[in-house]
Amino acid sequence: MSGQAGSKETRQRTALEEYEQSGEGRPPFILTYTEVKLLGIAGVGFFLDAYDLFIINPVSTMLQYRLYGNGTMPSNLQGLLKAAANIGSVIGQFLFGYCADAFGRKAIYGKELMLIILATILCISTPTGTLSPNGCLIYLTMFRILLGVGVGGDYPMSASVTSDRAVLRKRGTMLAYIFANQGWGSFMGALMTIIVLACYKHVMNDENETSKVDGVWRIVVGLSLIPAFGTLYQRLTLPESTRFKKSQDPELVEEGDVKKETVVVEAGIHTAESEGSVDEKPSAVPASKKAHFIDVFQYFSEWRHLKILIGTCSCWFLLDIAFYGINLNTNVVLGEIGYAGKTGTPWEKLFKVATGNIIITALGFLPGYYVTVLTTEKLGRKFIQVMGFLMEALFLAILAGKFHTLSTAAFVVNFTLLQFFFNFGANATTYCYPAEVFPTRYRAFAHGMSAACGKSGAIISALVFNTLTDSIGTPAVLWSMYLNRPMCVGN
Repeated sequence: MSGQAGSKETRQRTALEEYEQSGEGRPPFILTYTEVKLLGIAGVGFFLDAYDLFIINPVSTMLQYRLYGNGTMPSNLQGLLKAAANIGSVIGQFLFGYCADAFGRKAIYGKELMLIILATILCISTPTGTLSPNGCLIYLTMFRILLGVGVGGDYPMSASVTSDRAVLRKRGTMLAYIFANQGWGSFMGALMTIIVLACYKHVMNDENETSKVDGVWRIVVGLSLIPAFGTLYQRLTLPESTRFKKSQDPELVEEGDVKKETVVVEAGIHTAESEGSVDEKPSAVPASKKAHFIDVFQYFSEWRHLKILIGTCSCWFLLDIAFYGINLNTNVVLGEIGYAGKTGTPWEKLFKVATGNIIITALGFLPGYYVTVLTTEKLGRKFIQVMGFLMEALFLAILAGKFHTLSTAAFVVNFTLLQFFFNFGANATTYCYPAEVFPTRYRAFAHGMSAACGKSGAIISALVFNTLTDSIGTPAVLWSMYLNRPMCVGN
């Protein structure tokens, strides 16, 4: 019996080695048809995340025109509206991360997209003609929280589904490709706003019917349903990966994962200490006979595993304080490049802001993602993350120290480079790390917890950035972001 088991184990290991070495003659960023298909299925969540992140700013302005006319939207409701999706994301990342490990990827994958579709439909059905202005904002905020639960759930789901299926030599590239959909979500959010506003120019600008903006925001939000419906069936029918099935068998050791993580460590992708992140011994108690949460608790009760989780959580948290603080409040940058939208008709203001946002996205946002895609297997995640934090610190210091004296061109160049090194840096690697340094059995939970910590930083930024800017000034806020970069590098 032992000879048969050893023979089976040898055959599995040989097949795994052949699979891992397949396509070694091609660069990692050149994908097969199967990988492109997986990229399309898994990337939609990040596209929708960034799309929603962008459009909430113009949508809130449109709602101000529709609900309050020449008045102002209550600042507390506006802040809550903008933070709602991030609040929901924290819930979704914990919930779906745990469930993906406990019940299986196949059982859960696609449910987060169904939630996104339902919440989007409920959002665009906001009865602006029936409820009071404040009531409309509360209604929309409630369902944006639900939308956030779905968007947040996609983080651990897509990361674990991709990591479970990826070949080691291009696993980081696959994860970076999927994360790059954030850039396209921001770009398409700006582009769709411009196109829909252009279609409404005559009725809003020439005929001065500003209330028609009610149709603009509903269409812009509703367009996100197209990619969501387009990939729903593929997600719901995606089979369970072989790697995940083996991770649930108490009698099998994940030798493939052990070997892979060792290679990853040797390649300098993360520190040698993280070698302990792979559970090299099968659980003493069969997985089917004890609750998954007890299994998770036992695993992370060991310091060698817990310290890695603390590292991924803290880096993502500190990153998102700065990343979302800047990207949710781009009015300063738009003012510098002449697209602040402070003069003209309501239509002209909205169109200028949307045009300015597409310029910002095209300049620094998108290029950074794809430089990471091209270099992550060569430079390694650790190098890219540390370099990214250091370059962010440099450009934050320049912007903070010379905020009032930089010329328009110099300001735009520095801001563009800051955006570039966010994405060719820690914004990408904080997503990749949790999907690689934890064993399959705990991967989705650890990724969800790390992502939830990141979104907690985003919520803090959304709620306090404007208040701090008004009280201590933009340069001081930028200096505070600069000061937490050394903490990130230390992690």
